[in-house]
Amino acid sequence: MKKHHLTIRNATKKDLQDILELTRKVYSDMPPYSSDMIRGQINNFPEGQFVAEFDSKIVGYCASFCVSEEDAFKQHTWKEITGGGYGATHDTEGDYLYGMEVCVDKEHRGLRIGQRFYNERKKLVKYLRLKGIVFGGRMPGLAKAIKAKKVKDAQDYISQVKNKKIRDSVLSFQIRNGFETIGILNGYLPTDRDSLGNASHMLWKNPEVDIEPASQNKNKTNPKINLSANPQVPCVRVASVQYRQRRVKSFQEFIENCEYFIDVVADYKADFVLFPELFTLQLLSIENEPIKPAEAIAKLTEYTEQFKDEFHKMAIRYNINIIAGSHPTMTKDGDVQNICYVFLRDGEVHAQPKIHPTPNERYWWNIKGGDKLSVIDTDCGPIGVTICYDSEFPELGRHLANQGANIVFVPFCTDERQSFCRVKYCCQARAVENQCYMVLSGNVGNLPGVENMDIQYAQSCILTPCDFPFARDGIAADTTPNAEMVAIADLRIDNLVSARNSGTVQNLKDRRHDLYHVNWT
Repeated sequence: MKKHHLTIRNATKKDLQDILELTRKVYSDMPPYSSDMIRGQINNFPEGQFVAEFDSKIVGYCASFCVSEEDAFKQHTWKEITGGGYGATHDTEGDYLYGMEVCVDKEHRGLRIGQRFYNERKKLVKYLRLKGIVFGGRMPGLAKAIKAKKVKDAQDYISQVKNKKIRDSVLSFQIRNGFETIGILNGYLPTDRDSLGNASHMLWKNPEVDIEPASQNKNKTNPKINLSANPQVPCVRVASVQYRQRRVKSFQEFIENCEYFIDVVADYKADFVLFPELFTLQLLSIENEPIKPAEAIAKLTEYTEQFKDEFHKMAIRYNINIIAGSHPTMTKDGDVQNICYVFLRDGEVHAQPKIHPTPNERYWWNIKGGDKLSVIDTDCGPIGVTICYDSEFPELGRHLANQGANIVFVPFCTDERQSFCRVKYCCQARAVENQCYMVLSGNVGNLPGVENMDIQYAQSCILTPCDFPFARDGIAADTTPNAEMVAIADLRIDNLVSARNSGTVQNLKDRRHDLYHVNWT
């Protein structure tokens, strides 16, 4: 007889695709989660996400995060309280654990997986010394009961379920598990037709924590363990290479120029090094024959595999994560995209296409925009990349912040000061509004004979939010304009966590999720 094995454990990034498949299977009649949402949930509060693994297969998923007492008990919608499904509203100083999701494969519902998930949540609440658990519970029998005229409304339905006159597969189960109903959340999840879009407001009180009002509890203390969202190494060292464009005689000479900087910053124990946008245009100077811009870009795409191979080897050899600017790449569809390749020191390679090509890129080089923007998980935490013009669109920075990005790298290529200022000022705004670090790297020098790459202007920099833990002017490091050099800075992730939860202003925490959100299609 085969021995089965069921375990409940914290979800990891490696479970992402399995969790997606599970949620799509369970919620076949409702809008599914996206991979970015699941990634954001895990990044924002890894301790609160669980999976049920049965014989090495993911058959259940449970998502939760922390909220303040005020947010826990006020009227809210699912989209508002969960930050659009990303768990981006996680409050490291919150008083209650909020349950945003429990789903179980229908084929494995006899294994009491829901019960196990609830038990794990209660263990977590006791460990963190939280006051309890709150969530909006489904009432899948409500619509049918009203249609059959068994009940008048949601309140009547809850009352009859509590008195055991009606059984609801979800609500009855929650009541058996020690949860009490404290009200109705109207319009909680409009897509839940069985519950008529509403939810039962559920509460479980932690018996190990005194939750009397503070005025009655002056002489009692219940120290709470405060797990930071997205705990990572406390300090990350980043380097930005302000790279000079000049003629090279071969691909090998180009690689040697890049390797020089990689070697230098690796000696300084940098965790990341950033190169500028389109710095590989230098390769067109090898033959240095003026050709039409579109033809030049097509020729440049021929170096893609060599480029990726060399940078992949250098990331491993020098033990550093390389954000390799950007390079024009031919896609399978025959289009050319401006892609930033990220080479991690563990050997992984990621590709982030530019979402918004500039008018010049579209006209002269026929470059097409990409359609995906996801955080990249590194050994120093989740990062994001927005290439030059992309940094001028606030929706992209917010989308990365929702997924848990702490540092956003911005390779840019600008020809004169006004162009550079657009990028810098927008990046400073992204740092403030998303309470994250922004690392910028641009080209200097010139390339005679290379069409549409005439002059360069850059003052590469490393930007911070503007608050007390950070640099006074929001600039951790910068460079001399138009001089080839390197900027290096140590960025403390714990300062971001502190600013997001108790800073002078708390942009991420104070968002009005009841009014607006970024919906990535």
